Amino acid sequence: MSIFIFTAASSLRSSDRTVRGKSTLLRAILGEVPHTGRLRFVDADDRHTGHPVIGYVPQYLRLDVSAPTTVLDLFMACLSARPVWLFPARAFRARVALNLTRVRAEHLIDRRLGALSGGELQRVLLALALDPMPNLLLLDEPVSGVDRNGLAIFYEIVGELRAKEDLTILLISHDLGMVARHADKVVLMNHGVAAAGVPSEVFADPQMERLFGILPDLRHIEERAEMDAGGEVRVWN
Repeated sequence: MSIFIFTAASSLRSSDRTVRGKSTLLRAILGEVPHTGRLRFVDADDRHTGHPVIGYVPQYLRLDVSAPTTVLDLFMACLSARPVWLFPARAFRARVALNLTRVRAEHLIDRRLGALSGGELQRVLLALALDPMPNLLLLDEPVSGVDRNGLAIFYEIVGELRAKEDLTILLISHDLGMVARHADKVVLMNHGVAAAGVPSEVFADPQMERLFGILPDLRHIEERAEMDAGGEVRVWN
């Protein structure tokens, strides 16, 4: 599995205007906004794969925090074409519990969405994005506004996915430390692609200092290189 991380400012030229924002890039991949150019999905051997299954986790979910809607209700609404109230919850409960177990959130199945913390909600959305298991997982600044503990748990979970599942992850982030720790490939964007490659190449590019005003900490990259050279298993955390 590969981790591609997009960082810094970006823009995408649609059919009628230039749209700035990395989230717009993901929306173009999802087919939600018009764009010029062509998207081609290929596997590791550069073979065209047609239309992959795509999972998506947004920055946040707008919801009525006073509503009685539970985590189970959300899954049922997304997994069935019928209204939730027309069939019993037990028909989906085992499936939803299994999905939540993947993200260490099975205990949240009956929790109201409005009662979830920011980190808990993002883990629930991640579990939803993994059903069915996607070929391509899009994470749009998924820990924005999440506390430090929730951030650590989220990336541990994504690390487990990286090790166990056959999928590619595209992640939007401004966190250079996280990028240094976890990315296989980095795309630095500023009105287009400013630099791209493995983290050590992109972090050494003059554009990085120009855009961020600082030089990123390369120690995590060096530590990963030493671990790889020693033949140790790489852990995504």
